[in-house]
Amino acid sequence: MDSNGDTSIFGNVKPPPGVENLSGGTLEGLPLFINMIIRLLIVGAGIYAVINLVLAGYAFMSAGDDPKKMAAASSKIWQTLLGLAVAAGSFVLAAIFGKILFNDPNALLQFKIFGLGGQ
Repeated sequence: MDSNGDTSIFGNVKPPPGVENLSGGTLEGLPLFINMIIRLLIVGAGIYAVINLVLAGYAFMSAGDDPKKMAAASSKIWQTLLGLAVAAGSFVLAAIFGKILFNDPNALLQFKIFGLGGQ
């Protein structure tokens, strides 16, 4: 216990300004951090997929008459589009299962820790 009567090890830490705007004000602490990491990974995967599609398209156009290069570029395009479909489909399925099981489409899409701070 410190001189202010606070029993917390780290004291009273306030979130930086603007954090409430990122999550709608319902999450804080570790759940907010994990949600922001997940969002960052999703955006990173989308950027990677776009770059991969552009590079594969360039490889396809520059393949000329070489069937092996054309097949490799075509395969890369197909795999990128399939990966995007799987990623998007996983979010759709998570929303459907969340709606069915918890009557909330975001139940499986938003990380929550129950029992902390009245959540």
